[in-house]
Amino acid sequence: MADRKSPRPRPHRGRLFRRVRKQRVRYIALLPSLITILNGVFGFTAIALASKDVKPETGQLSCFALAGYMVLLAMFADMLDGRLARMSQSTSSFGGQLDSLCDMISFGIAPAFLMLKLVESRLELGTVVWGGFLHRFIWLAAVAYIACTAIRLARFNVENEENEASHMSFAGLPSPGAAGVIISIIIFHQEKVPSFDLLVYLLPFITLGVAVLMVSQIPYPHILNVYLTGKKPFGHLIWMLFLLGLAVCGDLEIALMLTFGSFAGSSLMKWLYGTVLNRRARIAPITTDLSPGPAPDPVAHD
Repeated sequence: MADRKSPRPRPHRGRLFRRVRKQRVRYIALLPSLITILNGVFGFTAIALASKDVKPETGQLSCFALAGYMVLLAMFADMLDGRLARMSQSTSSFGGQLDSLCDMISFGIAPAFLMLKLVESRLELGTVVWGGFLHRFIWLAAVAYIACTAIRLARFNVENEENEASHMSFAGLPSPGAAGVIISIIIFHQEKVPSFDLLVYLLPFITLGVAVLMVSQIPYPHILNVYLTGKKPFGHLIWMLFLLGLAVCGDLEIALMLTFGSFAGSSLMKWLYGTVLNRRARIAPITTDLSPGPAPDPVAHD
């Protein structure tokens, strides 16, 4: 009799269509989550305002300035939701992921879009996507900023710990600080010096600079935990009073630009200064003294 091959076993239908057990979120911290969503709403509002590009009437805020203030409100919501979650001991992975998604809108896409629309409007670049080298460079700056913000937030999600002691410093410029540098310059330009176009020309380069700082390993302090809580040096009080005085006296735009600019630049200067000192210490020549020492005293014999 001819050998008959045994039929190949068919895969069990249940194995192909078996249900994958998923971990479901059943309980969330309601108030911090609502404030986090409000952060994303402010970011989306900033994008919508910047897309209008309507010339303001006399005495009214421009759409770019209003969009910048929306990003500031998003920063306040981002600061408040994390504080509430830690105070109520309701921090969770869901809250962290939701916060990063809203931060991507408010501190990643919104500042890049503001910069792009402002520069295009001032330089009268009317092509659909990009035209010459200058227009391509502006788009490159915006895309690089968005990419670095996404990398910065993803890295923070991986390295972040939920305890309060781990929120004293960050590796790289935080995304709200990077967004603050861009939107403070935009607000200052629109409100104080709308005809000074040099700031507009420098804005893509500044955007690229803060994008690199976000993905760097330069340590940046947490403003609330380091500067505003606990006992601090007397110089911190003088600096805070100076900024508050500027804001109260009507120069809020200057105070914002000084605050975000000093925050982004101070840690960079400290890092550069420490790097230079360490490099000098490494390459310093090691001198060895080869001159003969003093002659030993003769041994006295009885």
